Amino acid sequence: MTASAPTDLDRALGFTLPHRHARGRVARLGPVLDEILSAHAYPEPIERLLAEALTLTALLGSTLKQAQGQMTLQAQTSGGIIGLLVCDYKGGELRGYVQFDADRLAMLGESPSLYAMFGKGYLTITFDQALTKERYQGIVPLDGDSIGAAAENYFLQSEQIPSLVRIGVRRDAAGKLIAGGIFLQHLPEGEEGRERLHTRLDHPEWEHVAVLGGTMGADELADPSIPLETLVWRLFNEEPEVRILADVGLSRGCRCDAGYILQVLGKFPEDERAAMADANGLISVDCAFCSKQFPVRATDFVSPPL
Repeated sequence: MTASAPTDLDRALGFTLPHRHARGRVARLGPVLDEILSAHAYPEPIERLLAEALTLTALLGSTLKQAQGQMTLQAQTSGGIIGLLVCDYKGGELRGYVQFDADRLAMLGESPSLYAMFGKGYLTITFDQALTKERYQGIVPLDGDSIGAAAENYFLQSEQIPSLVRIGVRRDAAGKLIAGGIFLQHLPEGEEGRERLHTRLDHPEWEHVAVLGGTMGADELADPSIPLETLVWRLFNEEPEVRILADVGLSRGCRCDAGYILQVLGKFPEDERAAMADANGLISVDCAFCSKQFPVRATDFVSPPL
C-alpha cells in the first residue's frame, strides 16, 4: 500500500526575522479556493486572477492581530474589461468574486496581461479593526504585471514600507487550482506600533531579505507537498533567528444569510421594498460572492423602529 503524499493546504503561517527587522507570511490555498471558484463558471484567466487575489488577501488578512478584524481588497476600473474584483478576509474566512465583460475578455486570448484586463485601474486595500473601530485604507494605481506587484506599490506609496509579494498558481492532477504566496515586509526602527523613525529602500537588511525572498519559485509556493515551514526554512535557514508564529486555518466564508438580508431590506422605505417585489410578492436577493439566491417575502421583514 502506497502512502499518499502529504499536503499542506488552506493555511497561512507568520514569521519574523528579528535581526533583519522583517516579518513575513506564507499561505497556500487548495480546497477553499475550489469552493470559492466553483460558485461561478469563470473562464481560465479570471480563475487565475481571482486565485492570486485570494492568496494575497490571505497573506495580508492573516497579519491582523484582532480575530474579528477585516481586510478587504478591491480592484476596479472605469470602462475596463474587469469592472470590479473584490476579496475579503475575516477570522480566517475568505470570499471573493469578479465582475467582467465575457465577450471582450474572449477577444484577448488565453493569457491576457493585467493591464489588458483592467486598463487604467485602482487598487484599494482596507484594514478594519474590530475592537478599536479604526480603519486604515489606501488607494494606488493598479500598476505592475500582477496583483502582487500592485500590492507592493500600495505599501510603498501608502505606508512607505518596502515589501515583497510572490504568488504562484498551478493545477493539480485533478485539474483543481492551487495557489501559494509569500509576503515579506521591512519593519525599521519603531516596529512596535505604527510609528516608524525612518524607512529607506536601500537599507542593507531589507536588501538581503528581499533578495532571498525573490529566489522563491512559483512552483514551490503552489506545491502542496512542501510544508509552509519548509518554505521559510529554505529561504532563511542561515539567519541567526527565525521566529515562527501561530498559523491560521483558512476556509470559505460567505456571510450572507436570510437574517442579515431581512435586516438590510428592512432599512429601505416600504414603497421601495414594494417596487423590488415581483408579482408573487417575493424579493429575490442574489449574493455575488456565493452565487446563491435568497427569495424574501415582502411580508417577512420588519422595518426598524422609529
